[in-house]
Amino acid sequence: MQPSGLLPLPLTTTSYTMASSSVSAVLSLATLLVLTATLVRSQPAAAPPAPAGPLNLTAILVKGGNFNSFIRLLQQTRVDEQLNSQLNNSFNGLTIFAPTDNAFGALKAGTLNSLSQQEQVELVLYHVLPRYYSLPIFQTASNPLPTQASGKTGVFKLNVTTTMNNQANVSTGVVETPINTPLYSEFPLAVYPVEKVLLPYEIFGPQPPAAAPAPSTKKPNSPPSSSAGEGANSPSEGSTGSGASLKGREVGWIFIAGVGLLGIAAGNLL
Repeated sequence: MQPSGLLPLPLTTTSYTMASSSVSAVLSLATLLVLTATLVRSQPAAAPPAPAGPLNLTAILVKGGNFNSFIRLLQQTRVDEQLNSQLNNSFNGLTIFAPTDNAFGALKAGTLNSLSQQEQVELVLYHVLPRYYSLPIFQTASNPLPTQASGKTGVFKLNVTTTMNNQANVSTGVVETPINTPLYSEFPLAVYPVEKVLLPYEIFGPQPPAAAPAPSTKKPNSPPSSSAGEGANSPSEGSTGSGASLKGREVGWIFIAGVGLLGIAAGNLL
């Protein structure tokens, strides 16, 4: 029993207190969400990843190291500019066989200096295939493969042979060397180090003998005719006529002298 004089608290007061607490919690949560959203909006948006720059063959070779001689030859012939332009504007891609510095060091002394400027360009372009080849693609490729070099005989070509364990060799008809693990292989570019400079057969192969000179069409000088020689040794027409006249006169005088002698002889007989 409750003590007399005390009345129970009305239920409405308790409900009000609980409602007030709920409202305060909701307001606090709302305030927190607003502040969080404000902080998020105030932070700068993350920058998108920078697009990859254009492919540069020289930069790839420099990063790989041990290709200084090939880089120098690329720059001297200005083939590097041509290839970089092709790389960024080609649908087929390119494949580069990059001789190491040891490969150039193994060349016979004076080999490069003996080449003309045009032949040096052809030598560099002979190391370039005009499409992208991964090692598996080499297995299905048909030999001989055209290169980007060409000359009087047409496009220079080479052969690539593969084995069952994904090993490959490249042959020019003058030299043969294995194709090493790619330095770079992502379309549109594949770069394979090689331990020999690829010497094109068209430049370094046995040269055909020089053609014999064509016979001269000029007629040789005619020897002096026999008549001319005879003319030199015989009297001229005028001298011949004079000789005949003298002979005729001699015959006439002889005839007259003979007649005279006969007359004298006849007188003596009488």
